[in-house]
Order: sequence, then structure tokens, then C-alpha cells
Amino acid sequence: MLAARRRSSGSKLASEERQFMSTLGISGTSIQLTQAELKLLQALIYQECGMHFDERRTHFLQDRLQRRLKECQLDSFYSYYRLLISHEGRQELSRLLENLTVNETSFFRNKAQLELFHKYILDDLLRRKQERRDYSIRIWSAGCSTGQEPYTIAMLVADGLAYHYLRNPFPMEMPFPKPLIPSPWRVEILASDISYSVLRAGQEGAYNGAQMEPVDYSYRLRYFDKVGERYIIKKALKELVHFDFHNLKTEYLPQRNDIIFCRNVMMYFDEAEQK
Repeated sequence: MLAARRRSSGSKLASEERQFMSTLGISGTSIQLTQAELKLLQALIYQECGMHFDERRTHFLQDRLQRRLKECQLDSFYSYYRLLISHEGRQELSRLLENLTVNETSFFRNKAQLELFHKYILDDLLRRKQERRDYSIRIWSAGCSTGQEPYTIAMLVADGLAYHYLRNPFPMEMPFPKPLIPSPWRVEILASDISYSVLRAGQEGAYNGAQMEPVDYSYRLRYFDKVGERYIIKKALKELVHFDFHNLKTEYLPQRNDIIFCRNVMMYFDEAEQK
């Protein structure tokens, strides 16, 4: 199994969080959070999803907790903690965990990693699978956010398979119109996240002009339909990607993956959880 992992520094993540907070107009707290309450909530969050908040990220955590406290109309963080650990508070716990992710992503992000995947790893994977007559490809994008990473992977796999097929054609007639994934190959890309809202956005597969800036014209032409001011992922590409909720800390790990992209989620974990 090959894994493309991200070990981003805490300072970079903290910077992204501060930038995200500023766009929401979040300011200081109005109800004091004691150190004891903070430790209780940090321990609960770590237990539930493995997210680690060091000193550089404490301010971000406090602001997110303050927002949820206000939304729940509670007068203390201990009361909020009691809500979270209660049976009635499971939905609020899910909301909190969703609010703790930055969800910063883009198409063709981390170009060095993607170039390594496209030019070397994928080519070697296809060659080895064809030798074994195993024509299934399964890739997991963990922490997929609004879908740009798994759709980028899908585009690269489709391109890689087309090139591989030209060099290694099967003794069968290619149907017309030519399918995105040539037979007998099968491609499944699992895109998972802890946030339901970003999963819905990924399933929709619609992106604005700013989000499309990293996408070259050739990719736009082949894999997107322009509808008004938005770019919509074409059906054939969208069918390769399956979006699903997944908590890496508490749920089963999807099995039989050929490649795992997880750098977007590893940055939230401490060293113990990364291992």
C-alpha cells in the first residue's frame, strides 16, 4: 500500500486557522474559559476524533468553542462539556467537530506530490496490476474537504489509464464513444471527511471561477461543464468518486486501498495518532 501523507507544521495550520477566523469576523470571547474546562474539552475532542490542539492553536479552539456556546445558549463551558458527553448532545458534538476543521483545499494542490503520483507511482501500479490481471484501482482521499483533491486524483487516474492503454492495448474493439475508463479497468475513489457540509459540496461537484484557477484549460475542457458562472464536474468523472462520512479515530478503516492520500487530515493529529 502506498500512502501520500501530510505532516504539516503546527504553525502553518495555526496560520490557516487565524486567516479562516478573520474571514468570519470572529473576535474575542465573552465568557471566560478556564484552564480546567479547556483541558476537559481538549481531552474529549482528542478522544472523539484525534484532533490535537497545541498552544499555537488554542486561540482558534477557544473561538470555535465560544461560537458553539453562544449557539447553544449556555452560560458556561462546563455546561457545554456536560452537553457534549450526554446522549442528547451527540448531534452538537458532531457540529463542534465539523467546526474545528479548516477545510482549506484546492485543485492540483501540492504539485510535487501529484507529479510523483502521476508520473511514477500510478504508472508502476498499473503495470503491476496488469501483470496480475487485476484491473481494479481503489484510492482513498481521507479528509477530502469539498472534493477538489479526489476529483484531481480522478482526472490524473483517467489520464494515466488512457496513456497506459495506448501502450498496452487489449485485443478488443474500443466502444464509441470512448469511455472515460477503458475496459476492463475499474476505478473507485473513496472521498471521506468528518464534515457533512463539505461532503455535500463535494457530491455536488460545482466550483466557481476562483476555485478553478489552478485547473488548466485542457482539464476544464475534458472534465467540466460550464453552467453560468460555475464549473460542474462531468458525470463520467463524478461517478468515479464516492463521498462518505468517516471519523478516522472511531470508525473502521476502509480496506484494500492501493493508494491513500491523507496529508490533509494528518496535520490535525499529534505524532502518536499519525502513527
